[in-house]
Amino acid sequence: MKKKLTLRMEKEAIDRAKAYARQRGTSVSKLVENFFTALETETREQEIETSPLVQKLAGLAAGADVSEEDYYDHLEEKHR
Repeated sequence: MKKKLTLRMEKEAIDRAKAYARQRGTSVSKLVENFFTALETETREQEIETSPLVQKLAGLAAGADVSEEDYYDHLEEKHR
């Protein structure tokens, strides 16, 4: 069931929200709804406990002093 919600925001923020929604062919209401749905999903995902195996594997790289450049160097050597 759809219900009405009134938000109070600065005029500039409202104008930006309307323009953003218009560019994407949606409404500000749908943007707000999607935003809160995404927050709920994100929160649920953060609450999911990782298995001991995943925790152990994630710990393997902890504290590793490897830069992004090191990674790209590794890929170049690997694919030569």
